Amino acid sequence: MMLRNQVLVWIGLLIGLVLVLWVFRGILLPFVVGTALAYLLNPLVNQLQKWRFSRVWATVVVLLCMIAVVITLFSIFVPLIGQQIIGLIQRLPTYVGDLQELATHYSPEINAWLGPERAVQVQASINDLTRNALGFIATLPAELVNIGLTGAAVLGFTVLAPVVAFYLLLDWEGMVRGIDGLLPTEHKTEIKGILRDIDRSMAGVIRGQGGVLLIDAAFYATALSLIGLNYGLAVGLIAGLMSFIPFAGFTLGLGLSVGIAIVQFAPNWWMVAGVASIFLFWQFIEGNVLYPKLVGSSININPVWMMFALLALGAVFGFVGLLLAVPMAAIASVLVRYGVRKYKASSLYLGPNDSKPGDDAAA
Repeated sequence: MMLRNQVLVWIGLLIGLVLVLWVFRGILLPFVVGTALAYLLNPLVNQLQKWRFSRVWATVVVLLCMIAVVITLFSIFVPLIGQQIIGLIQRLPTYVGDLQELATHYSPEINAWLGPERAVQVQASINDLTRNALGFIATLPAELVNIGLTGAAVLGFTVLAPVVAFYLLLDWEGMVRGIDGLLPTEHKTEIKGILRDIDRSMAGVIRGQGGVLLIDAAFYATALSLIGLNYGLAVGLIAGLMSFIPFAGFTLGLGLSVGIAIVQFAPNWWMVAGVASIFLFWQFIEGNVLYPKLVGSSININPVWMMFALLALGAVFGFVGLLLAVPMAAIASVLVRYGVRKYKASSLYLGPNDSKPGDDAAA
């Protein structure tokens, strides 16, 4: 098959996949969550198989343990967390009003420090941000309904996702063998190398970055609660769980916590600085310790492209698109790097006299 025909076939398959995802986007949530669970839990099932468990019993034991852990955590933490989040949402307009009163109280000092014109610009920016934040809070319930996070949808995927994960885990090895049997024999070794890179990248996304996200949420929630910040548990969990968007969790958590700290602790600015230092300290730990250890170099994605993938797929596919964005970006990065390597080894880049024999055919 000529290179042009191969390219056309793969482009056609990609377009077909996008159309299928778009048509069925309303029912994909339990299948996406179930597939992610199966991918996460498959190493545990494989380990139990090495300990003489059958595949069926290994799958049942792992899923039951996972469900038990999730139910236990929900029963312990959800009432407290839900109460704090609802209280934070209800109190946010009050906090915003208190911040505006503080800004008015300190306006002479601010004018003297920034100058009258710059102080007016800062005040206008704060007012715009306030209106946008309050508008977002007011429309949040409607937005959750629009992306499908209704009570029925959540109940549906919590029931269906473990069922999907069970059947995928049960036949995981068979699916792998089936895909391996469909690979063209001439390029099987090269394609399997690409799939290994994709698997390594996906593992970094789902397992490595998921671990970082949970550790972030646990640290922020614990540290902000210990320092005595109002709604520190809710703010910390929001900041940690939003960390899958580059810099979003840090920025949102820092802004929320510092704003609440100013209202709560002012004029004790040392406490405000202590709240801010929690985020600055952990951002350094995450970037220099957690991320290299748990994720490493498996995800080589520019944060700008990551944010673009989240916004683009979220706009097209809704909440399912947000779940798919990071794994799809990881897969795309592997394929793009492979394409660049093949291009640099081809006659199109090197010229007809410098390319290696067989490069164009392999491409």
